[in-house]
Amino acid sequence: MRPTHRLGFENLFREVSYPIVHPVDGLKCKVFPVTTGSAAEFYIEPMLSCVGDADVMYHYGNELAVPAWHPPPSQLPTGFQSRVKVYEIHDSEQPGYVYLILTYILTENKYDGSYTTAEYFSSPNAHLNHRLYKLILADSKGSVIIHGPAHQFGPESISHPFGLLIDAVPCIHCFAWPPQASDWPNRYRHSGWPDSATVDSVVRQGCDVVGVAHRQCKPDEWMSKHQWRLSFSRAEVVLLNSWTPVQQIVYHMLRMFMKTERLTGGADNSGADTLSNYHIKTLMLWACELIPSDWWNEGSTHVRKCVQLLQFLRNWLTNRRGQHYFINSVYFLDHFDDKFCLETVFNAVSLTTEDSLAQWFIDNYIPKSSSSSLFVQIKIHDAKKVHDKT
Repeated sequence: MRPTHRLGFENLFREVSYPIVHPVDGLKCKVFPVTTGSAAEFYIEPMLSCVGDADVMYHYGNELAVPAWHPPPSQLPTGFQSRVKVYEIHDSEQPGYVYLILTYILTENKYDGSYTTAEYFSSPNAHLNHRLYKLILADSKGSVIIHGPAHQFGPESISHPFGLLIDAVPCIHCFAWPPQASDWPNRYRHSGWPDSATVDSVVRQGCDVVGVAHRQCKPDEWMSKHQWRLSFSRAEVVLLNSWTPVQQIVYHMLRMFMKTERLTGGADNSGADTLSNYHIKTLMLWACELIPSDWWNEGSTHVRKCVQLLQFLRNWLTNRRGQHYFINSVYFLDHFDDKFCLETVFNAVSLTTEDSLAQWFIDNYIPKSSSSSLFVQIKIHDAKKVHDKT
């Protein structure tokens, strides 16, 4: 039976859902937090014990984004303000990165709760500057570290029972599935995953836009402030929660190996010159979609599956490919300039054999997990099964 315990991560940031001052217009409004990343993606309890931080995205109740030329929404969730600024999403110079242009304001009908357009804007200079979104969640008890679009809080900054670092990322939510990823819902899937119900659930999540510029655009003063990135973090949570336990375990094993061996750096796809958890997640998403479902349950060990997936990653590095899972026009190695970093990862992956990886898991991975869990017993069985052949 699939475990569903999440250590109560869905309750994180509950205390900031009350009205707060919006950093741009100074009006009080509600914020809507959602837990993303590992804390929300993993559902197997022993793996949750390895989570060292929590990622939380939050958006404000007085603004939203819509695809360009999308009709104005007439209904909004409870908690949105009576006046809501609507920003249209327009493509930028880099695929997957966009600009937000203030286009109109919605007002609520007090009698039936519907929304209508009250005011239009036509200024071509109404691009939203993401640097205006100042830090609003810290209190006087803790320090905050800013990295990329995230504000990192120590356990003392926001009261919660888990003692975790929290990366809080302000965003603007889009309730519609973006046209930049229009091919994703309908493409043919060899493995049958994700099924139609999961695809529908993903599309209903919409997407978010996060205030960060593409790496190549950051030297430009204007683009560095006005470029936003499309985020599919909500979609990833739905997809990873639909994985089988074997798929979740293999993903966790790959992440731990790549991170411990210093082959990955940050957790997002901001374009830094290093591989990241984003690349490993993308690898796994494609593997689950392309590889027949029987492969995950056939008799080979978890270690062998990891080795085979690492070879898939090596092919991506060799051909400088690796397509974004949702946006066809984005390849995460297209603008990867650090050849030394790529060669380091390529060499490490190339030298990884089933025997060496099994020994690595015995020495480095298993001791960090809860020895009483069935999850660890499976790992020990897999590692010894391969190791005993040597």
